[in-house]
Amino acid sequence: MLLGRTASGLFWMHRYIERAENMARIVDAGLRMALTRTSNASEEWSSVVLSAGAISAYQTKYTHYTAASVADFLLRDRDNPSSVISCIEAARFNARMVRTALTRDAWEAVNEAWMALKAALDCPLQESELPRLLDAIKRETSLIRGAFHGTMLRNEIFNFSRIGTFIERADNTSRILDVKYYVLLPAMSYVGGTMDNYQWESILRSVSAHRSYRWVYDSQYNPTHIADYLMLNGRMPRSLHFCYRNIVENLDFLAEDYGLRHACHNQAAHTLASIRGKQIEEVFDFGLHEFLTDFISQNNRLGVAIARAFNFD
Repeated sequence: MLLGRTASGLFWMHRYIERAENMARIVDAGLRMALTRTSNASEEWSSVVLSAGAISAYQTKYTHYTAASVADFLLRDRDNPSSVISCIEAARFNARMVRTALTRDAWEAVNEAWMALKAALDCPLQESELPRLLDAIKRETSLIRGAFHGTMLRNEIFNFSRIGTFIERADNTSRILDVKYYVLLPAMSYVGGTMDNYQWESILRSVSAHRSYRWVYDSQYNPTHIADYLMLNGRMPRSLHFCYRNIVENLDFLAEDYGLRHACHNQAAHTLASIRGKQIEEVFDFGLHEFLTDFISQNNRLGVAIARAFNFD
């Protein structure tokens, strides 16, 4: 059995890597929206900060929402613990702590990403440089993932890493969907009305689901279809269903290896069952915001339960 400190390092290393990539994707979606709807650029950038869960921290530093201030805060501000630079430094710190549990390729991918992004984020950003920088962040995190998947043994080291990835990803997808619906449908009495296609496209681009959505739904952007795709579609790699299926699978592998099940195993299985058995119409009848708020709370509690079960420091 891994030491709790090692398991924690692997879990959080991958949460931070996932968070760095998610932050870049949120900023990328905001940039696309601001460029296509310049009259509402300030509103779109405020929704970007809200999606990132950083509205209170942002307002302590800034009074206006611009591409430069939001990008600087979410990408390179070390006072923001969820900024890309803060996340990649935390990921490297945890990777160094568990260095002996990683292959050489996996460690070097993390270290090289840290060096590249530290240099890229060293100076204040120009708006014109954002697309290139965001692509670089997504590329570096993808290289880490590729090295890890291509070289790591599928043992408990791999399992704790994957659990961290998917808890973070589920949190990100649910928050983006909740915030975007809240922002995009402020005056509508029901979900499903006609909205600007660019707005719906921004939701999908935030989670890299723009093209694959078209493969599944050969139609215009539709709020019900988008919610169904990002929550209940088990084949979409950033959906809530996909994330929890992988969390449960990796927790089950740990139970097989250790011969012991904890409360977190049942907790994760219960959340998966509640997603797998749902129809999107049931979610809307219950209330999308209420469903997602409850899911985020359950997801947070699961992270705490896993830490307790496996003695994270």
